[in-house]
Amino acid sequence: MSAASLQSPLHDRHAALGAKFAAFGGWDMPLEYAGGGVLKEHAAVRESAGVFDVSHLGKARIRGAGAAAFVNACLTNDLGRIAPGKAQYTLCCDSSGGVVDDLIAYLHDDDHVFLIPNAANTAEVVRRLAAAAPDGLTVTDEHRDFAILAVQGPQSAEILGKLGLPTGHGYMSFDTASFRGASSAAVELTVCRTGYTGEHGYELVVGWDDAPAVWDAVIDAGVRPCGLGARDTLRTEMGYPLHGQELTLDISPVQARSGWAVGWDKPAFWGKAALQAEKTAGPRRQLRGLEVTGRGIPRGHMSVYAGERAVGETTSGTFSPTKKVGIALALIDTDAALTDGDLVEIDIRGRRTEARLVKPPFVTPSTH
Repeated sequence: MSAASLQSPLHDRHAALGAKFAAFGGWDMPLEYAGGGVLKEHAAVRESAGVFDVSHLGKARIRGAGAAAFVNACLTNDLGRIAPGKAQYTLCCDSSGGVVDDLIAYLHDDDHVFLIPNAANTAEVVRRLAAAAPDGLTVTDEHRDFAILAVQGPQSAEILGKLGLPTGHGYMSFDTASFRGASSAAVELTVCRTGYTGEHGYELVVGWDDAPAVWDAVIDAGVRPCGLGARDTLRTEMGYPLHGQELTLDISPVQARSGWAVGWDKPAFWGKAALQAEKTAGPRRQLRGLEVTGRGIPRGHMSVYAGERAVGETTSGTFSPTKKVGIALALIDTDAALTDGDLVEIDIRGRRTEARLVKPPFVTPSTH
């Protein structure tokens, strides 16, 4: 463990459960747990429920008159499409159209927006917003003020309901609640109908010091603790992008097929001119799904071939516990004129392995 690494408020809980730790965005977080491992943790989320500690994710708050309008003029998606109490996936881009980060915006009201960026990018997102904010608006980095627990899976609503938490709100919305666990003190938290697994699930935003009581209650309810290894296999099966792999300063939303998270008709947002030009001209490469038909498990940064021509490179790759095959996401040259169903080859450690182009997700989503 790096001496400079940050730790979740649940670190001791994870250690007691036999967690194997790994570095994520400068944080030491559980990769998997003893007695389970990635495959069992993945299956729990697909079949019943699992809980992830994702407290390494960033938290930032924008307050003041016109906060929502300000955020809307900076980030790509259109906050005007949603009402207070709703959440929205959006992107922070630079002037070139590259992605500084992808994040979730939670709209409280016209004067209050809460953001959850990725761990490693939080400071940069906050810096850019603070630098652009007009007088009267505050942009606050609350990275270590709150923890986040993700309870995901088809039984998640039933489990949280038994703990007295609200579960009836719709996908991409949030509600506040008061939770009382084994101690007499009430814990205030926000229950968000969001997640990164493709399953019906919730993310609980709770005060840093209150997180252990909520974690204990969820674990005591019989929910399997899950590490970030399973979170990665789950999100890859859904074709969800991961910043640093499918979205970077060199991979635009147009290339990553995340244009649905861009409010093209908005008068302004960071990177609009560059992204509009790329959309009009057509991107030179686009993100595609690959399902291995032969043997081998693809990983990121492996070359993809159509015949003897190199046509792209994988960005993520893993074994799909649900489909029992290797799957990957890859940036493929658009001038190769490949369509879904076409066969290509992935160079897996010096051996060409056949794969079929498919449109993600690789499994049927059950978010609703």
